[in-house]
Amino acid sequence: MSATAPITQDLVTIPRKLPDGDRVNLIGLTRDGLRDALIAAGTPEKQAKMRTGQVWQWLYQKGVRDFDSMTNLAKDYRALLAEKFEIALPEVVTRQVSDDGTRKYLVRIAGGHEVEVVYIPEEGRGTLCISSQVGCTLTCSFCHTGTQKLVRNLTAGEIIGQVMLARDDLGEWPEPGRHPKDEARLLSNIVLMGMGEPLYNFENVRDAMKIAMDPEGISLSRRRITLSTSGVVPEIAKTAEEIGCLLAVSFHATTDEVRDKLVPINKRWNIEELLDALRSYPKVSNSERITFEYVMLKDVNDSDEDARRLIQLIKGIPAKINLIPFNEWPGAPYQRSDWKRIKAFADIIYKAGYASPIRTPRGEDIMAACGQLKSATERERKSRKQIEADAGVAKG
Repeated sequence: MSATAPITQDLVTIPRKLPDGDRVNLIGLTRDGLRDALIAAGTPEKQAKMRTGQVWQWLYQKGVRDFDSMTNLAKDYRALLAEKFEIALPEVVTRQVSDDGTRKYLVRIAGGHEVEVVYIPEEGRGTLCISSQVGCTLTCSFCHTGTQKLVRNLTAGEIIGQVMLARDDLGEWPEPGRHPKDEARLLSNIVLMGMGEPLYNFENVRDAMKIAMDPEGISLSRRRITLSTSGVVPEIAKTAEEIGCLLAVSFHATTDEVRDKLVPINKRWNIEELLDALRSYPKVSNSERITFEYVMLKDVNDSDEDARRLIQLIKGIPAKINLIPFNEWPGAPYQRSDWKRIKAFADIIYKAGYASPIRTPRGEDIMAACGQLKSATERERKSRKQIEADAGVAKG
């Protein structure tokens, strides 16, 4: 397939504009979009830039949810905003806290659909794993999310809304009258590793992350945001150019035969095409390495030969290898590699000069670990035999 071929999917993103007569949600509008909306609502063009900056700071720097609290705006202007607009976030349906402190939120969005969001506290940092789609189209055979059918893309407002509701829960908005501090953030990092393939929803993901990075708002550094893709090759360069975040790749295999089964998108863009795109990634450098995510599956991709092939495949790419012990879920057709095997695999990678951290499973007791996310309304279990057949794996 040509690298310039368009990416298309049979899905619809619910539009940001509500039916005529209803108010427009400001959450998720870009700065330009917010400016245009304010002008359309009656803001004089000469004031539009200033008003945009004021409203933007109330929304994203201070976390304010009602127009009456925007005290540097005149009362009649606040009344106009309340008439024309709303400030609406996704609804938190349930909140679970793991024994290790991981928090999992079941979040309801427009249309009654649900996605899951996970906050992982660590020493000196806190990472929020957010979703970009309802369900997933990729059907990766080791991933629980992949057993849920794709429903639709999330809007930019629904994506950045996940960040905002997590900050609500963490109590991280500044107190009135105080400027937000940069240091010691509870939510310091974002990873687009939740439900869905971010590069199949590129524009909404881009707009949401620009909001997250805006210095007059949530103000996260682009290096604190990591986008994980399964290998949508034509969109990879755009990620560097239009978002500028770090890149992670769900790699998981060292031959096309195995990767075709584990990550079926490989049938469209194989390992060679994917690695060519990564070698040309505009942001890649020793200070901004690409992360290769590699789930450890017993007797599938965890041999010494696999480790040596992996080293040869990524040669010349500034990279680190993130080894992920498989997080089992009901009906999963695979098992986690033995700890001794994972350590041996990591040792081969490390001796070749690559960082090879083994990810500590987090939130397994609440099904919040990597590859376990699946909305509660879509928990229907396939039989093990059905899942094995879909995955193309043989069991004795």
